[in-house]
Amino acid sequence: MGRIICVANQKGGVGKTTTAVNLAASLASFRRKVLLVDLDPQGNATMGSGVDKHNLSSSSCDVLLGESTFSEAVVKTPAAGFDVLPANADLTAAEVGLMNVPLKEKRLSLALAGAKDRYDYIVIDCPPSLNMLTVNALVAADGVLIPLQCEYYALEGLSALISTIKQIQGSRNSHLVIDGIVRTMHDPRNNLTNEVSAQLIQHFGDQVFRTIIPRNVRVAEAPSHGLPVLLYDKSSRGAVSYLAMASELLRRQEKRVAAQA
Repeated sequence: MGRIICVANQKGGVGKTTTAVNLAASLASFRRKVLLVDLDPQGNATMGSGVDKHNLSSSSCDVLLGESTFSEAVVKTPAAGFDVLPANADLTAAEVGLMNVPLKEKRLSLALAGAKDRYDYIVIDCPPSLNMLTVNALVAADGVLIPLQCEYYALEGLSALISTIKQIQGSRNSHLVIDGIVRTMHDPRNNLTNEVSAQLIQHFGDQVFRTIIPRNVRVAEAPSHGLPVLLYDKSSRGAVSYLAMASELLRRQEKRVAAQA
């Protein structure tokens, strides 16, 4: 069975979509079968994977509302090496539509039930808010990966997200775990960045990934070419860091499985 990882943070601008796309590409480079699910109406993960969000026959919106099957909506991206369940602005309508359908919080979980047999990892890119789309992702997921920019307000937002995760664990998805916190857009020359990073480790210990994603112009440029940074410039600091992050995630998963055996 594949593992579903939800990349979530209700704060925008923390590198969430960039992390989702590049984690999918990095896992694929390690010969894992990967599906990237775009649950953000902005469709940035879709475009960043080389799929045109303006020219979709079916999308994650259609799948959530039962207007299309999972197989009909999935797009293969041979260059990137992983499959994509794409999204566009239509997904905004899904939020309203979900309020009037049965099992509204489990629609994504039901849609992905068969997909777990086809993929080693399913990576979900969530919108930058704690809305019904994010709740669907958290209910469907096995683990949550939290990208975090090391700044003051980020810690405040992290508390709200963890509170939401605990509510989901208690009522809708008891096996949900926090896979880790990833420090993104990191600039070691900034004193506040270093202070917040130290506080994170102090409060969350091993939940904080050792791998740090630096500020890197290549990472910022890659989406405009419809490519993960690994394919845009594999020797860049950003590409190397995301490969290291994916490797660390795989090691953590191996330890978790071994501990449960």
